[in-house]
Amino acid sequence: MAEAHSAVAFSFSVTHEGVQLDYDREVLNLIFFSGWRSWKRSLNRLSNNIRCGLFPGSLTGVTLSVGVVNSLEFLKIYNDLKFDTTLGLVPYFQKYIRISEPLQNIACATVGGVVVWMGIVVVLKYSLKALLMYKGWMYEARGRGSRTSWTTRIWYVLVKIASGFPRPMLYSYQGSLPSLPLPAVKDTMRRYLRSVRPLLEDKNYSRMERLAGEFESGIGRKLQRYLVLKSWWSTNYVSDWWEEYVYLRGRAPIMINSNFYGTDAIIVHPTFVQSARAANVCHAAFIFRRQIDRQELMPIMASGTVPLCSAQYERTFNTCRLPGVDSDKLVHFGDSTHIVVMHNGRFFKVPCYYKGQLLAPVELQIQFDRILQNKTQPDDGEKLLGALTAGPRRPWAQARERFFRTGVNRASLMAIERAAFVVALETDSSPYNADPGTVLDDFVHTMLHGKGYDRWFDKSFNIIVMENGRIGFNAEHGWA
Repeated sequence: MAEAHSAVAFSFSVTHEGVQLDYDREVLNLIFFSGWRSWKRSLNRLSNNIRCGLFPGSLTGVTLSVGVVNSLEFLKIYNDLKFDTTLGLVPYFQKYIRISEPLQNIACATVGGVVVWMGIVVVLKYSLKALLMYKGWMYEARGRGSRTSWTTRIWYVLVKIASGFPRPMLYSYQGSLPSLPLPAVKDTMRRYLRSVRPLLEDKNYSRMERLAGEFESGIGRKLQRYLVLKSWWSTNYVSDWWEEYVYLRGRAPIMINSNFYGTDAIIVHPTFVQSARAANVCHAAFIFRRQIDRQELMPIMASGTVPLCSAQYERTFNTCRLPGVDSDKLVHFGDSTHIVVMHNGRFFKVPCYYKGQLLAPVELQIQFDRILQNKTQPDDGEKLLGALTAGPRRPWAQARERFFRTGVNRASLMAIERAAFVVALETDSSPYNADPGTVLDDFVHTMLHGKGYDRWFDKSFNIIVMENGRIGFNAEHGWA
């Protein structure tokens, strides 16, 4: 009960002397800064969404448009011109805005300028979407001495004009990206037969040609109509089905069948201190998350011109795959101020923010040092808990429903699933082998699966820090 009492922000009691109010200033501060950070994030996200929705427009553009329309209206009034310099724009709004004469002209010209600016933005946005459908730039020769065709050069200039002059934010181009084109059934069958031809003997290939023809003239037409209908309602007719049926409905273990890994730079070793490397990497990860939230990153541009889709950035952090009996689901939590550290069979919840501010690397290192120096033994079942995420999905879903519905188990599981990411502090170094053919085998085996129970494979990614300061990661594939 001591923990419960310490978590109470304030309480009051009524006595014969009156009402006594007790409160914990520290807890109230934490509540205040947590709420303030949440509201600040929401307002920033709303502002960024508005700016992305109006891209390639900008505040400079709307100011210029309003200024031009007001100047034209002032020119007409000052010179007593008989023709309308705003081409009927101001008189149209004067029918609906009825105030005194000088203010009416200014208000109508301002509204007219905003309308003109919004019209230009819509034209540029859809022009950019049409221009990005051009694929000829992919087949241009590259390298020294190569020449680009005039068609691609003109297209390049038009894309630059349609993109406007403001610096794009991370999701600025999302509304201008063309939809994934839907190929005809005939083209799909032709490509399929071409792909299987090297794998089949003549007899089997003839049989496959017959089956492909039956599909094309039969049920393929009906299925194609469904795909056409879906392509009208979504920008990518295959991505959600791919995520659902290829990843989330798979009942096999995701540890080596789905998850992927990445390794440290081989020739760069900034420190041999495990806690220092973990602290710096975690701090950099939170900085990267902040850049994603604020959309400060530039979208990836192919050939410096064509923007790639940035949708995958959104689920990089605060994301977890939750097991289900028949199908899993990916859940992205709005915000998280803590990480979960796995070390020597134990789980630690590590707060990374204080009063709304991200902790410095040295402050994070102190917490990692305390974890490494902690010699307590894991609780019963704690050491092997991560193995649930490494095994088949159906037993894990059943165990989650049975054993993690209430109490401390539920609270602990929620702390793991809602963490920004997971950090695994290893107890060995996985040194490189002397044999050139297997020099990285031990290291990449540690990144791919570890011991099978010392990772939380459902998290969007686990940062793995070896005892000698080497790092890598293991990532769940569904969100990526």
